[in-house]
Amino acid sequence: MDTAIHVIDERGAATAALHPLRLEILSELAEPDSAAGLARRIGIPRQQVNYHIRRLEEQGLVKLVGERRVINCVERLVQAVSRSYMISPAVLGELRADPEQMEDKASTEYVLAVASQMIQELAALQHRAGNPHADPSTMALRADICFKSRESQTAFADELTQEVARLVDKYHAPRASKGRRFRFLACAYPVAIDPQRKGAPAEGAR
Repeated sequence: MDTAIHVIDERGAATAALHPLRLEILSELAEPDSAAGLARRIGIPRQQVNYHIRRLEEQGLVKLVGERRVINCVERLVQAVSRSYMISPAVLGELRADPEQMEDKASTEYVLAVASQMIQELAALQHRAGNPHADPSTMALRADICFKSRESQTAFADELTQEVARLVDKYHAPRASKGRRFRFLACAYPVAIDPQRKGAPAEGAR
């Protein structure tokens, strides 16, 4: 497969992927198969499966990976380009959420808008990854925290803000001729309790 997550940022591809049968086909094509083989597995006529595979191929969601001879014919083997897919908010055009348009920076809507912008920018970074001069390195940190009170939550937010401000002041080099500009985001929101993750430590990646 090409990527672990394929971000769909074109309306045609989004429309193609959201068709119920095509969603099933994409799921079934985690491993290579032919239209005939897939038709037998999901109980749909081969001609119908082949039609939908062609539409998915046109949108770059499925690719040809080989061929095999069966009696007197040659079957095309296709596979989904990724195991997981995500539709970028860019597909919505002017209707996509914009954090600059949100007045309440402490609202759920603002966090959603920031996440929307992040997905769009990461999708663009993913597209540029094929450029040998592009450096797609990213950093991420995730932690689940159970605050004992509203006061401790506020104290944590204050300390985090101060520490981030200190680090930004220390490392930010706006005049560096070969500087690498990154966008740093930090947010917190309530989540349902997952017993398997209770007390789990922070997860980081670079």
